[in-house]
Amino acid sequence: MTDLALDDAPARPKGLWRMIRDDVACVRLRDPAARNALEVALLYPGVHAVVLHRISHRLWTANWKFSARFLSFAARFLTNVDIHPGARIGERFFIDHGACVVVGETAIIGDDVTLYHGVTLGGSSWSPGKRHPTLEDGVLVGAGAKILGNITVGARARVGANSVIIEDVAPEATVVGIPGRQVRKARPRLGPGGRLDLEHHLIPDPVADAMSTMIDRIDFLEARLRHLQQRVGAHFADETTHRNAHTEGQTP
Repeated sequence: MTDLALDDAPARPKGLWRMIRDDVACVRLRDPAARNALEVALLYPGVHAVVLHRISHRLWTANWKFSARFLSFAARFLTNVDIHPGARIGERFFIDHGACVVVGETAIIGDDVTLYHGVTLGGSSWSPGKRHPTLEDGVLVGAGAKILGNITVGARARVGANSVIIEDVAPEATVVGIPGRQVRKARPRLGPGGRLDLEHHLIPDPVADAMSTMIDRIDFLEARLRHLQQRVGAHFADETTHRNAHTEGQTP
């Protein structure tokens, strides 16, 4: 009975210090330049922004609104990352390079999410309530991408650099462009040792794919045209030879 009760009991939320420690530890799995935990803790502005947000969010939920906003303002000044203290952020959140990232008040971010510099999770309405995006677990958002409005980016989806997303994104999908459009299902992104796959150059380019298809089609049509020209030329040559032979046979 005791074991069953323990199994059924809800998991206790992690403490603030444990979450911060995990935020620091996850960087080495996602940034090849990270050499040790001390360097990450002291020299990564994206980590500083997340740590200060965790504290300001605790103040916000405790109804210390002004203190939370003041700490958020200080974090923006120090890190160039603007995260509203009302935003709900899961575990092991990483902002790579930590510059010009904006996260709105009602944004919800799941576990193991990675944002690159210049990302905006913004609103698209003046209406109160949920007006910012939800990013589910494992989402990766490329540099400069804008995700706007009360939409959901599904678990482990990828958003290409400089894309603008204004509609829901399916789990595991890769979206690119303005407006963002799905180009293919994402392949597994975890490498050896649980490291994140950072091969951004493998995100497909739909324009290049379309051009490649057109070039292949043109090559096929040109080859077919050459074949038809050869057949027509051979046919006319045969007719000319036959006509000449017939004419020579009628000559007295």
